[in-house]
Amino acid sequence: MGESGEILDIKIADIKATAPRFHHESVALAHALTKLKHGLAEAGKPWGDDEQGEKFHKSYGPHVQQIEHATKILVAGLASIHEAMVDMADGHIDNEELIRSMFSRIRTGHDAKGDHR
Repeated sequence: MGESGEILDIKIADIKATAPRFHHESVALAHALTKLKHGLAEAGKPWGDDEQGEKFHKSYGPHVQQIEHATKILVAGLASIHEAMVDMADGHIDNEELIRSMFSRIRTGHDAKGDHR
């Protein structure tokens, strides 16, 4: 529980303000990956075709693919966090409105004359 005794202290404005950052970083990371892939493709095999160059590429090549794959997963993950935060904020607003409407229909047990029902 929070200090005020609330079980959930969700600040919708904070969620909505923070969510776009995940989208922005997802896009930035995707651009960085594209730049890396193009840069590596343009560089070709700067380590050469000799024995040392082949040994280097044998160790280096698979890691490039792993890095690209892992980065794609991170890009998708950041984008999904953005979407989830927006959905969570919207869902919380909808839930609060539903609860508010349910409790607004509850009577206190007394009619207008003060008689107990």
